[in-house]
Amino acid sequence: MSEHFRKSLLNRLPSLPPTRAPWADEPDGQSEQLDDNEGDDLGDLQPPSAIRRADQDLSPLSAGDYFDQALEIHPPGSDTKFRAYTTHATAVKDKPTVLVCHHGGGASGLSFATLAKQIKQKSSGELGTLTYDCRGHGKTTSEGGKSRDTDLSLDTLLSDFLGVITHMYPDPSTAPSLLLLGHSMGAAPILSAAPVLQQRGYNVPGVIVLDVVEGTAVEALPIMKSILAKRPDSFASVVDAIHWHVTSNSIRNAESARVSVPSFLVPVGIATADGPPRQVWRTDLLATEPYWAEWYAGLSSRFLSAKCARLLVLAGQERLDKELMVGQMQGKFQLEVMQEVGHYLHEDDPATLASTIVTFWRRNTRVLVLPPKIGASGSSGGIAVKKVGER
Repeated sequence: MSEHFRKSLLNRLPSLPPTRAPWADEPDGQSEQLDDNEGDDLGDLQPPSAIRRADQDLSPLSAGDYFDQALEIHPPGSDTKFRAYTTHATAVKDKPTVLVCHHGGGASGLSFATLAKQIKQKSSGELGTLTYDCRGHGKTTSEGGKSRDTDLSLDTLLSDFLGVITHMYPDPSTAPSLLLLGHSMGAAPILSAAPVLQQRGYNVPGVIVLDVVEGTAVEALPIMKSILAKRPDSFASVVDAIHWHVTSNSIRNAESARVSVPSFLVPVGIATADGPPRQVWRTDLLATEPYWAEWYAGLSSRFLSAKCARLLVLAGQERLDKELMVGQMQGKFQLEVMQEVGHYLHEDDPATLASTIVTFWRRNTRVLVLPPKIGASGSSGGIAVKKVGER
């Protein structure tokens, strides 16, 4: 790895602020308030009232502001119960379409909360969303303890992803169309799942990859430990953790951080008169190191070989590896580069990304009626029909 590239990766992490917010020493009962207002119990979700904190509101937001339902999914034969979140889709002529999202390492299904809300608005409810906490993340629980929580091998991630989908939509003939989206680590299982789902009879009109390129990711693996070491080990409260994510630019959208960050954490100890229990990371990312390389190996070829429309969205002008550069020149996929966002681009600017996704979905699923060519045989009465994006 060149020294220039090493520095460029490390420079993507801004100088980190103190882990304690200005109000950290104030007793606030935050853990009790979070429990009371978390609002993602199983079933229909209802938005809670917001909690204001001095001049800036960094209190947790409920999933009920962004999703219609919270579900517990336990696929047959699986050792894991998955927490999932959905927004409903309305059918357009035939079947509805659902955007199925897989988050990156250390995040959760709630990292797509603000995106799901924007998708629903910009598609006028025609495009639904399904997202879930993968094993070892969020509110998903696994039997067998830590060894199963940290088994994030590609085979396990793929099995879990397919299990969630087939449990939600057991009959391919009545299932909605599935638009698959993966962020960072999440790109690996969705790209591997696309051909399997198609073979089983599911309609997969497109795959979307967010901010990961095989060549760059593989080259960055040697410094991943250094990147993780820059994070605080714990936080005085959930609000402190939200404050850290926002002020460090880890997540550049305070609204999104308020709904997603609480799910990245778990409390240790108990609340006292001095304040709530400390918060530590829910996911032990260092324990997943044996699987880092397999997440990204062959990612470009699987993306380019997908038998459907392909969209790659990057944060800033990243380098494409050779395989993707050739594929782009051949017009094999749509490339979008977002500005003024970080790695969590779907949280930083959900409105822009939602517009891109909805446009991509419509372009590759709607039928466009074209007039016949002038002078073509039968042009007086016939029309030519072509699916937009057809290759």
